[in-house]
Amino acid sequence: MAGGATVDEGVARARVESGGAESRASRDTAPPGSVAATLTPLLALLLGGEPPVRFAFWDASETGPDKSPGTVVLRSPDVLRRLLWSPDELGLARAFVAGDLDVDGDLYETLRALHEAAPSRFRLGWRALGAALRSAAKVGAIGRPIAPPPEEMAPARSRLHSTGRDASAIHHHYDVGNDFYSLVLGPSMTYSCARFADEGTTLEQAQASKHDLICRKLGLPEHRGLRLLDVGCGWGSLAIHAASHYGATVVGITLSHEQAERARERTEQAGVADRVEIRLQDYRSLGGESFDAISSVGMFEHVGTAQTARYFTTLHGLLGPGGRLCNHAISTPGGSKLEGRTFMNRYVFPDGELVDVGEVVLAMEHAGFEVRDVESLREHYAATLRCWVHNLERHWDEAVEIVGAPRARVWRFYMAASANGFADGGLGVHQVLGVVPSTDGESGMPRTRSGWG
Repeated sequence: MAGGATVDEGVARARVESGGAESRASRDTAPPGSVAATLTPLLALLLGGEPPVRFAFWDASETGPDKSPGTVVLRSPDVLRRLLWSPDELGLARAFVAGDLDVDGDLYETLRALHEAAPSRFRLGWRALGAALRSAAKVGAIGRPIAPPPEEMAPARSRLHSTGRDASAIHHHYDVGNDFYSLVLGPSMTYSCARFADEGTTLEQAQASKHDLICRKLGLPEHRGLRLLDVGCGWGSLAIHAASHYGATVVGITLSHEQAERARERTEQAGVADRVEIRLQDYRSLGGESFDAISSVGMFEHVGTAQTARYFTTLHGLLGPGGRLCNHAISTPGGSKLEGRTFMNRYVFPDGELVDVGEVVLAMEHAGFEVRDVESLREHYAATLRCWVHNLERHWDEAVEIVGAPRARVWRFYMAASANGFADGGLGVHQVLGVVPSTDGESGMPRTRSGWG
């Protein structure tokens, strides 16, 4: 696997040492009594038929189609043991994060094939659980529960989307090390969907293009020196762009200590520290201030449905007539909560919620905004995530040294799976532009998109 963890040495030897046609013939054989022969019926039950991809096991036996985009590698019987004690998506996630389960080959296509074959949310039914128990006994996988990898965030006991719980969730995802994020995100240090205007656009150019699009939608080129609030400012990239190119005075807020520290360093390096203030602050504590424009990029996913009305009402109260808000957020049809015993909730975005873009528009209107534009950047996010995965794989050893192999595996898997989600339309990302109209109905908006400059 380029840049990633290698496959089990026993499996690798079975593939490489024999060579040629003999190797291929041996790969297509699951000897009686082998792990592959024992687990093939269970795989058929879980996947609803013949495995769509190749599976390789810790005894060097394999099963599945020879022509496969990749191979799912089970390095240890601990995969089954974890699954027996957590017979759902969380059991599989723990096996993957621990390194007992991996993918060798084309990660995107392998995940796509498995997603198309398996249910949308994995959970063992009673029949499959019984089959798994019998199979586990045959291959020596019965045993006490195994402690989950330490990167898992335990279920919170405090109220959902309370300020303290939100701060903990943000810390879990964003405070894993600025050096790690610089490897993954590249020089732009921007953790949100880029905008690839042309075929040959680099990631850094695409992120700058996204930043400039938001600035133009907010009217910064037309009215230089505006006061901008950047909610969820990350490492300060948009704030720096707005101050550098359009003379904006920017307040950026984040709940991540590490983001705030690096963002302040970057504003100093960019020479705009006199125009950019980075605060460690929750949006709910904003009040008594006024801004000309507000950007919220990749932050709304952490707000939660129950807080949506408060969120937009709070932002509306910070703007005067003609003030604009650009809300850039991931969405999914019908909405989705990243909750419970799922990989994304326990390892990636605790308490995250994706709100249907239609609900976002309605909530903004209820808060008093006039919605003037909705733009989808779905395909752009698929391309962005592939760039991030490529960066991680290219710097794999360094990333593992910084955050450890389990955390690096989490990021590689979640970003690759998300890239597929944006590519097939299961996930979306939208910029919704709203304005606070004056009492006489004047919006101050240009007549067409071309008026954004």
